[in-house]
Amino acid sequence: MTERPSQRTNRQLAALIAEAGFSNAGLARRVDQLGLEHGLDLRYDKTSVTRWLRGQQPRGTTPALIAEVFTRRLGRRLSAQDLGLDACAPVYAGLEFAATPEEAVDIVSGLWRKDSGNHVEMRKIAFTPAGLVVPSRDWLIGRADECVGRGEPTTGAHGASRVPSPGRVVLPRQRGADRTPGQRVTGGDIAALRSVGELFRALDHAYGGGHARQALVRYLEHEAEPMLRGTYGEATGRRLFAAAADLTRLAGWTSYDVAAHGLAQRYFVQALRLAQAAGDRAYGSYVLVTMSRQAVYLGHGREAVQLARVAQQGVGSAAPPVVQALLHAVEARGHGVLGDVRACTASLVRAERALETARPGDDTPYWVRFFDDAQLADEFAHCHRDLHQYRTAAQHAERSLQLRAPGFARSRLFCRVVLATARLGLGELDQACALGAEAAQQASEMRSARALEYVSEFERRLEPYRDASAVRTYRDRVAALG
Repeated sequence: MTERPSQRTNRQLAALIAEAGFSNAGLARRVDQLGLEHGLDLRYDKTSVTRWLRGQQPRGTTPALIAEVFTRRLGRRLSAQDLGLDACAPVYAGLEFAATPEEAVDIVSGLWRKDSGNHVEMRKIAFTPAGLVVPSRDWLIGRADECVGRGEPTTGAHGASRVPSPGRVVLPRQRGADRTPGQRVTGGDIAALRSVGELFRALDHAYGGGHARQALVRYLEHEAEPMLRGTYGEATGRRLFAAAADLTRLAGWTSYDVAAHGLAQRYFVQALRLAQAAGDRAYGSYVLVTMSRQAVYLGHGREAVQLARVAQQGVGSAAPPVVQALLHAVEARGHGVLGDVRACTASLVRAERALETARPGDDTPYWVRFFDDAQLADEFAHCHRDLHQYRTAAQHAERSLQLRAPGFARSRLFCRVVLATARLGLGELDQACALGAEAAQQASEMRSARALEYVSEFERRLEPYRDASAVRTYRDRVAALG
């Protein structure tokens, strides 16, 4: 801490403590608790607060944490400067669930800019399980945003909107100039955002998140942010926030795929908030599903189950059958990580039954259309692998590989490793090594940390058999990949 000789007493902080009705010990306790939410082990007490009141400055992220404590208590946004404290750039920035759409735009655009300008440092940000609690709770119990429009949009000549040609990505420009804040957002602009999302999604599925992640982030910074700060009415605004939520979730997904887990977590939280501004409850549940998948991958089964259940509560029983199937399958994955056979099996049965009731004419959201029989078989295979039920895992993995389209190359790789693991568990070493070598070849052609980690995890399972000829052959084949 440092003393500020120019200010003996922090009257701003003292006034806010009195307004909030905090004791010094109570404020310290709340700061410590908020720190835990963001993975920080703080040890403040009433003496610490006394020092702050005397003009000492808490270092690091603490000024922002103190401001957040008062923001929650008093119901209005307060900054560190409002408390008479020096501002800082908190390492937990991006985990906040914004109070308003305007604040959401400020937070997420700040993430885009930082990631675009210093992505190496941003990729080092740590993932914190505690940071999942508040955003998912606030999404579940939060009120819908009543207004997201900015200004009164006008129609162009003859009321026409620019719409992209089929199969072509049209970047949103006006008369050849870069988009600037305040310009009118059209239907064509939003269609362009959607088209760009499909392009980046296809690249991610086929080649891994590392191939397109930075280009996507720059696109968000230079195109999506000016649109969000543009001029639009309510209907256009909801569609704009929905498209921005989708692209932000995808930025998180590609970050997750290159092992930038703390950054991915922040993108997911902001995508959840943008989905709320869009008024799209179902898409919010999909963001929570994505967060649950990351928790599964990182071994946080309890948090994964909680996120899946919050998603289920948030959309209710009226969600389309395919959405219900996805939500139950993701919950099953969390139970699988925890080794809970009964709960995992029950969730898988619910997922299977829900998918069986789906019909071609259902109003199925675009983002869940990937969830078909191939994906359900993949979920079954992963769950049974985690439960060490290898014969059943192998059956479902083989079915998924038979049904899965070639464009989902990374998903096919994951499933092939699950099948290799199941074969290994059944004592079929030759088959396991052959499948593993195929997966290693595919992983070498992708920019996906997850793909490499799947292969590495399989290799760790091979260690007890390291002297077997099949394993030596496997290692030779992998070494030849260079």
